[in-house]
Amino acid sequence: MNEIIVKKLLEIEEKFQVKILYAIESGSRAWGFPSKDSDYDIRFIYIHQPEWYLSIDPQGIGGKRDVIEEPINDLLDISGWEITKALRLFRKNNPPLLEWLKSDILYYQKYSFVDNIRSLESKVFYPNAMLHHYLNMAKNNYREYLQGEQVKIKKYFYVLRPLLACNWIEKYNMTPPIRFQELLEDIIPDSELKNEVEHLLKRKLQGDELDIESRVEVINNYIEHEIKRIEKYVKSLNVELKDPTKLLDELFRHTLNEVWN
Repeated sequence: MNEIIVKKLLEIEEKFQVKILYAIESGSRAWGFPSKDSDYDIRFIYIHQPEWYLSIDPQGIGGKRDVIEEPINDLLDISGWEITKALRLFRKNNPPLLEWLKSDILYYQKYSFVDNIRSLESKVFYPNAMLHHYLNMAKNNYREYLQGEQVKIKKYFYVLRPLLACNWIEKYNMTPPIRFQELLEDIIPDSELKNEVEHLLKRKLQGDELDIESRVEVINNYIEHEIKRIEKYVKSLNVELKDPTKLLDELFRHTLNEVWN
């Protein structure tokens, strides 16, 4: 599959006359709990030729789209962000982008861009933005899928993962790892709760159909407690962040010169 994905990425470079800097797997495969029918969620960052940037119309306006999205099929979901869009999102601590930088399923990497942007993460990290993102994700999924006596039991992972990510940010003041198992091992001690989560995870990875089943009370109780606790914690934070725009401008110019010089 890797060869097919890389071939597709090279076709995108040719079709759009860009250079891809970095391409990884996102979504459930990267998180560590894919279903047996999960597709491949390939995400990438790319850069145009210098002439594309030297015009009176800014990126993202009119014909100058700052995303590339290939038609989705049953196997592949491929999309990418243009480098300046990615850097603006990085400045805002966009969690999906930061997760891309943490993915350990790498399909393609060229030039120094990714190493350089990772080196700047501590200078742009802003816990409030990430905590709000993960907390809202957990709350929305919990409200939609896990309220009744009978629930979509696989949705527990889509509530637990963002809650564990919030705990990681609170504990370490840094971007959480992408893999669910790493979060689980670090955040939840050995207990009935951990045993129940590990049991569900084992079933999911074995390909069991986790559809509608009775809710797991110990997990629901944990979720409800953590949502309330993290809400209070977020409100207590008061973090100031220096503007990293100059550093990100320099990274963009360096990358443009490195790729096309």
